[in-house]
Formats: sequence, structure tokens, C-alpha cells
Amino acid sequence: MAEFSFRITETCGSARIGILETANGCIETPYLVPVATLATVKSLDSSDLESIGAQCVLANTYHLYLRPGDSIVKKLGGLHKFMNLKVPIFTDSGGFQAFSLGYGMEHNINKLGGVFSGDKKAEEGKEKLARITEEGIIFKSVYDGSKHVLTPKKSMSIQSNLGSDIIMALDECTSPLSGYEYTERALVRTHRWAKESLRHHDRKQAIYGIIQGGYFRELRKKSSEFISSLPFEGIAIGGALGKSKKDMHEILDWIVPMLNDRPRHLLGIGEVDDLFECVERGIDTFDCVAPTRLARRGGLYIRPESGGKISNKFRINIDNKTFREDKEPIDKKCKCMTCRKYSRAYLRHLYAANELAYFRLATIHNLSFMLTLMKELRESIRGKTFSKLKKKWL
Repeated sequence: MAEFSFRITETCGSARIGILETANGCIETPYLVPVATLATVKSLDSSDLESIGAQCVLANTYHLYLRPGDSIVKKLGGLHKFMNLKVPIFTDSGGFQAFSLGYGMEHNINKLGGVFSGDKKAEEGKEKLARITEEGIIFKSVYDGSKHVLTPKKSMSIQSNLGSDIIMALDECTSPLSGYEYTERALVRTHRWAKESLRHHDRKQAIYGIIQGGYFRELRKKSSEFISSLPFEGIAIGGALGKSKKDMHEILDWIVPMLNDRPRHLLGIGEVDDLFECVERGIDTFDCVAPTRLARRGGLYIRPESGGKISNKFRINIDNKTFREDKEPIDKKCKCMTCRKYSRAYLRHLYAANELAYFRLATIHNLSFMLTLMKELRESIRGKTFSKLKKKWL
């Protein structure tokens, strides 16, 4: 059996603090899980993650299956030894790639109905690299074009080889543009795959079932009831979350009251405002590439005291010419290594010169910023001051 437990220690309304225990350590929730797609948080190593206090990471089943190969990771002792990382590791199931390489690529949209790349229109999407069947997902590799079939049993086998602490059942992540009939058919598949995943998963790993149903209240409630009825250690909320953040909030308002005290994970969401809105609704953990991806593209987070607000998405663009001679740190209130040692002017120079050091320093800052915010959220729940903190930020 999996060495896994979860207990809630404090609440403030629906927001809650919990302790999630695994064989490789504990996670104090609510928590934003850094994404280590290819067994690395891009530009950082295990000592960097340790220095910023990362409690856990999430790796990608689909990509690690393709390279270096899950059998190689197993031969080398599993992800913890492979990465030299002594914290809990989540892995997804590969189900999100059914969307991102399928309808997401064809429609060029993301989970909230937004365009993947801001300078392209949805109709400029590309040919799909993933196709759904009743048995599983047929992929064309993004690396060499080779064909692969991912079934629930195969996903469980890959995740077992990877040796992660917390795994996800295989699901179909539908598109925000999918209609009711298709979403309903996909839900039937996801529910069948959930049972197959339970049957075939490695009992040493904790497994989360995934609630789907798009932006359809009836389907979301049906999925919540079904997934909650199965003996998963945790519950994840995935799939198309409507066409706006307001839609996402509404979906959570439908779902969360139906869930019990098992840990709740929101897949692929993690902007600053999302953390407040979703923690307030009872979400325990999140995973999102936004902090690291934005860092690489010049977006650096700043707090409200430093000018961060909803309108600028709590960030500056370090490429801005106004920072060429700026001696100040990214954020005076930030205590990360980057802000303690380097100026905006230096970071802008590194970014403009495409120096590799920039990517590490920027990523350290953005992740430190987010993990500090999560700590403040936990403290506000503990002190019953969540509403005050939310008002300060939003």
C-alpha cells in the first residue's frame, strides 16, 4: 500500500491548511507544485530547488516516456535518484497531452479557451498529433514523429517505472470548444479509464482520480459523484475550465461542495489571482508552468508594495528599456537570492544578451515569489485573515 496520508489542520471558510504525507516527505498545503516536465525545473538543479524550499515537484509522464524512456529511469533508480531530489514527486498521466497535442493544437487554444500564443488567432492551429480512441490515446511523438498508444494500463506502468509518489489516472482532457455530446462521450471514457487505472496502478503509489465534464454543470456533477465514489487517495480537477476565469470559479463552486476531505488538486492552473480564488474555494494543491515559463520570457513577479496588481498581472517585463540603469532589485520586498544579489539592470542585460545565467536567476525569483505567497496564504488561513490578505492583493 502507498505510504500516504492527508489531514486538515486549519480552516478559514472553505480555505484549508493540510499536511500531505508521503514516503519521501511532507507537503504543507495549500501549495503550488513547481513543474519539472523532463525531470527538471527548467534552468534549475536539485540544490536550487532545495534552496528555495520547494516541497515537491510534478514531472510529465508523456515526455519522460518518450525521452529518456521510463524503463531507463527505472533502471537508474526512479525519478528521486535520477533527479537527486529528496521531496515528493507528482506525475501526470499523459491525459493533458491528449488535449494539448490534439484539439488544443488544432484550435490553438488553452484550457480556459484562450489562445496559446497571443499573436496568433485560433484558426491558425496546426495538425493534431494526438487522437482519442476508446482504448486510449494515439500519439505522434513531438520528437521524432513515431507512433505511440497510451492506455490506462500503459500510463500506470510508465508512472510505476518513474517511481513518483503521487500519480494521476488516465483521463481525456477535452477542449473548451467541445460541445455537450462529445464532452459526455469523453466523460464516459474517462470514467472507464479511471477504473482501469485503479485496477492496474502500482499499489506503492498514491493515485488521484480526475474530474472532467467541461463547462457543463450536469456533467461536472456526474463526474464528481463517480470519481468520489472510487477509492482514489486524492481528487484532481482537470479538463476544459470554461472560456474565462469566471467560468472556472463557477465550475469549482459546482464541484468542491460535493467532495470529501481527500486532497484536491487543480491541474494546470496557478496565476496569482487563481491562487487566491481557488484556495478560497477549498483547493489544496496546484501545478502550473506559468512562473517558470514567464521567467524565461522576461516576465518577473512583483508584489503589491512594489507596484504589482491585477492590471499588470503582478509582473514587470525585464526587457523594458527603463530598466537599463535600474540599480534596484526586481522586488525590494523579495528575499530570494536573485533579489538579494542582483539589480534589474544586470538582469535586463543578461536577458538582452540571451545569457544562460538569466534563466536561472529569473526562475529562482519567480518560484520563490510564488512559494512565499503560498506560505502567506497558509498563514492567513491559520490566523483567520485570508480575506484581508486577498483584499491587499486583489
